[in-house]
Amino acid sequence: MSSTPAARPETGPDPIGRAPTGASAADLARTAVRRADHLLAAPAPARLGDVVPAPAHVTPDPTADFTLPPDAAIRVGADPGARAVAAQLAALLRAPTGYPLPVAAATGPAPAGPLTLTLSGTPDTAAPATDDALGAEGYRLDITGDGVRITAGTPAGLFHGVQTLRQLLPPQVESTTPVAARWVVPGGTIVDRPRYAYRGAMLDVARHFFGVPDVLRVIDHLARYKLNHLHLHLTDDQGWRIAVDSWPRLATVGGATEVGGGPGGHYTRDDYRRIVGYAAARHVTVVPEIDLPGHTNAALVAYPELAPGGSAPPPYTGTDVGFSYVDPASERTYDFVADVLGEIAALTPGPYLHIGGDEAFKVPADAYAGFVERVQRIVAGLGRTMVGWHQVAPVTHLPGRVLQWWGTKRDDPVTADAVRRGARLILSPGNHAYLDMKYAEDTPIGHDWAGLVDVRRAYDWDPGSHLADLPADAVLGVEAPLWTESVTTRADIEFLMFPRLPALAELGWSPRATHDWAAFRERLAGHGPRWEAAGITYHRAPEVPWPTAPTGVPTPRQSPDEHTTPT
Repeated sequence: MSSTPAARPETGPDPIGRAPTGASAADLARTAVRRADHLLAAPAPARLGDVVPAPAHVTPDPTADFTLPPDAAIRVGADPGARAVAAQLAALLRAPTGYPLPVAAATGPAPAGPLTLTLSGTPDTAAPATDDALGAEGYRLDITGDGVRITAGTPAGLFHGVQTLRQLLPPQVESTTPVAARWVVPGGTIVDRPRYAYRGAMLDVARHFFGVPDVLRVIDHLARYKLNHLHLHLTDDQGWRIAVDSWPRLATVGGATEVGGGPGGHYTRDDYRRIVGYAAARHVTVVPEIDLPGHTNAALVAYPELAPGGSAPPPYTGTDVGFSYVDPASERTYDFVADVLGEIAALTPGPYLHIGGDEAFKVPADAYAGFVERVQRIVAGLGRTMVGWHQVAPVTHLPGRVLQWWGTKRDDPVTADAVRRGARLILSPGNHAYLDMKYAEDTPIGHDWAGLVDVRRAYDWDPGSHLADLPADAVLGVEAPLWTESVTTRADIEFLMFPRLPALAELGWSPRATHDWAAFRERLAGHGPRWEAAGITYHRAPEVPWPTAPTGVPTPRQSPDEHTTPT
């Protein structure tokens, strides 16, 4: 323990002490140096290639490791998007390091410095114009003994570069309080860009409702691994989760239930705007789903006029599917659809509206096709691209239509025919990508209808060749859905996401040539300490060589009966 009079005693959870309240930047820097002097040894830096998802090109330079100094500043140009990323980097690093890390404007050609963010080809930088090479989301990360420079053509690329830098720092970077560490980054260059434009995960907030803070935390998890779409399953038999001004009982009545008879809940318009804005700041696009024509019991409870025969069904809190549907022969139904999708589109700046379309078992085929064709035209009239589960494949194609495929067999002639007619695919195979599948037979929560999905099964498939008779360029991307019939807490969500979410993220981002299970499991293992430092619940999959023993992060409850209420 330090005997320096100016140092605060190292007691409680603060291992390095802090400068006095109101201290200057210089005082903060000196305090950080003083605390760092108590380290017995500097931790070995990560290897440049230890990144998930695997970068496209990695060129290590073992002679060029960089140590972040306490007086470092972040230099960035005038572009508001770039400055926002610089502020996010500063916030990320200030908490664990205790360093002040001011964000400094770079006017004129940006010089080399400890941390520099550069939008390529802009007038206030001297960086090469790499926009074409890096695309809309790519980045270049250069690490030398003098500093770190991230170059990209867009703020999204800079943001992804920051996530890579984050992984190259010691695991303690995930701490929310100052930690005694030497902040060493391995030297070299990474040039990186995504394989697919669409990389996402789905959270079902209809079966069990999750409040805004939980959704924001999920967005952080996606952004950490360069996933760029959050699909929100907002409506189902058990609950309607988004306020619609023109149909207010959808939220107040339809949102008052959930699986097991809990209180349910819904997002106000301001709640939803907060989610969308938080996601956008992290370069994540929200994809709202209003499931139609089936999975609509909650809507029918609120508005019986939408039901065939006009009779209200009782509220539903079980887990069966396929029994409910809005009346496809009623004009009132299409008024409802137009009003709801119109309000959701006005609140959602992204290009996609997801209309569900799955498991409408009681709707005759002709009526189903007519309904989906008409809803497609409503979506197109709103200037949006329609996404639907692959059950909508046989319906007449409209330009831009996207199918989300969740099958378990690799041969699907109906979907292949839809692709020949112009549809594009988001791949979510249930037996590889569904995060609600159990890892093993004794997993305390989740399902097994698509089989058991351990980490290797989540990783060992290729989206470009998974479905027979489909050209590789028909694949828009990948998505990992998480249905919540058995999921009731934030810890449950994280337990099922980690470590499988990074596996799906790598399939969506990294070049096919980098996919190798043996290498991936080694890289993935190093993320266990990072998740522990961040307080993230995860499954310690036995097929991954985790480097440390668990450190007391929360775990899901152990009894499946605590999560699932029988129908």
